[in-house]
Amino acid sequence: MLQIQDITYRIAGKTLLEGASARVPAGHKVGIVGKNGAGKSTLLKLITGELHCDEGSLQIRRKAKLGQVAQEAPGGATSLLDTVLEADHEMQALEKAAETETDPEKIADIHMRLADIEAHTAEARAASILSGLGFDGEAQRRPCSSFSGGWRMRVALACTLFTKPDLLLLDEPTNYLDLEGVMWLENFIKTYPYTIIIVSHDRDLLNSSVTAILHLDQQKLKLYTGNYDNFEKLRREQLAHRKAGIVKQEAAQKHLQSFIDRFKAKASKAKQAQSRVKMLERMGPLDSILEDKTFSFEFPNPKPLAPPLFTLDHAQVGYEAGKPILTRLNLRLDMDDRIALLGQNGNGKSTFAKLISGRLDIMDGAMKKSSKLDVGYFAQHQLDELNMDGTPLSHLKERMPNVPESRVRAKLGAFSFGSDKAMTRVEDLSGGEKARLLFALMSLNAPHILILDEPTNHLDVESREALIHAINGYEGAVIMISHDRHLIEACADRLWLVHDGTVNPYDGDMEDYKKLILQSRATSRKKTKKTDVVQKVKSENPELTSLRKQREKLEKKIKRLTTDIAKYDRALKNPKLYVHGDHKAAAALKKFTAEKLDMTLDLEEFELEWIEIEENIEVLKA
Repeated sequence: MLQIQDITYRIAGKTLLEGASARVPAGHKVGIVGKNGAGKSTLLKLITGELHCDEGSLQIRRKAKLGQVAQEAPGGATSLLDTVLEADHEMQALEKAAETETDPEKIADIHMRLADIEAHTAEARAASILSGLGFDGEAQRRPCSSFSGGWRMRVALACTLFTKPDLLLLDEPTNYLDLEGVMWLENFIKTYPYTIIIVSHDRDLLNSSVTAILHLDQQKLKLYTGNYDNFEKLRREQLAHRKAGIVKQEAAQKHLQSFIDRFKAKASKAKQAQSRVKMLERMGPLDSILEDKTFSFEFPNPKPLAPPLFTLDHAQVGYEAGKPILTRLNLRLDMDDRIALLGQNGNGKSTFAKLISGRLDIMDGAMKKSSKLDVGYFAQHQLDELNMDGTPLSHLKERMPNVPESRVRAKLGAFSFGSDKAMTRVEDLSGGEKARLLFALMSLNAPHILILDEPTNHLDVESREALIHAINGYEGAVIMISHDRHLIEACADRLWLVHDGTVNPYDGDMEDYKKLILQSRATSRKKTKKTDVVQKVKSENPELTSLRKQREKLEKKIKRLTTDIAKYDRALKNPKLYVHGDHKAAAALKKFTAEKLDMTLDLEEFELEWIEIEENIEVLKA
């Protein structure tokens, strides 16, 4: 499908590609990876012809249709569905010709071609893609101009996917998708019948959807078969082999040089010495390895607070009086909680995050929290609020007045800002470096809760791994909103679903949630199956149905109590509660013990009730 032959490309005196070659066979799904700034997006532009190589050539299979997402989001009064349908220019031209053509043979040819491109299913396919990207039937009928830029970029992606190009190029498509959209896109890529080349830092997508990895490193290209994990393993092995080879070559060169130095002045050994000189010359210079620079950072740990950090009791929150976005909020958060918020964009995840961070007040109900509670909040829009003329050092010095500069630099060093980067203008920092600066600023006071709203958008794969290690090493609570499934699975131990105007714990795992999303975004065929399930439930014994619902509710209560009791067990192991003469600690110990006892008694009661219901179900089934 694509042949890249010895290409070289330079820009502003910098060489991004030099003598790079690769071959992408038809039907392959290839992920392009490499450090930020290595030239991945540039390579896509070279493939499309938007840029031209200084040397070498790129050849795409003759007559292959190439597709990429438009840089500008569609707008205007045209509905989303019509916008996607109009993206297939050939189909539009054929349908227009069919209305005016009078020659019977040409009419037959037109209709045969329309059948070949499956024009009769076009509207259903367009609707299915839009649904997968988060647009319901009502939204698909609305004009593009009624949506924000991020949502319209999803429409641009839908247009490209709908045209089914032979070679589909995608450049960081998950940046403007929510987690639900990413899950759907993973499945779409996996089942796409043609060739895809995708630039992405989403490890989960690169593991689940691609069949090969094209690595751009040191201005060269190398294709690895398999997913990202396989690429990473092979690359580590190759680096180890290269290191071993260099060590061996270095030892041989030292041995030869030692012989030459010892015997070059002796006439009896001159011939052998000269022979060693030639051998040394043939060996050539030592190979070099430019290993990827790895970095890490860490969030400062907070001082412990007694649980819970906060509780919500029938709380409501919104932006206008009388118009709450979220209601019926009955939740609590403890120091050791790692929560991932699930739910489509627009359901209220960011609204909930603003409530917890103190940027929004509750409209009704109650919210109780410690007076000492400090919250760190990260959101993408804060990148635009940084002073572009300032430096990382000036940003922290502003927050740390009267603190010696050495301590300020030490804080920056904890987030991998060395002396050079500390004095770099923010405008000249990469997206990932700006994000790290925000991490440093938001965690400066060692907050008890970190709220991370899409923290990975500007981070490459290695930076995302560093963030995972930082979160897992942090001793406070974390609430995260992310479309990066790998981040959620590596860091979150509980899932909360923002849906239908409220927030509730979600009992399944991420695989369960993926299945739920794919089912909910399916087309009429899946809706028919849902109707069949409803009919089956209606025909079932009503008493049996009622008992099963009761059992399900009890199982959720038992699971929640078991989790809470485990937390109290951990809290009761704190030696500070048992300090002799500390009346405050004694009161806390008494309170924790009583609360744990109440929960244990409730758990025993629910378990007995569950056994009774289970026995009744078995009797009815028999």
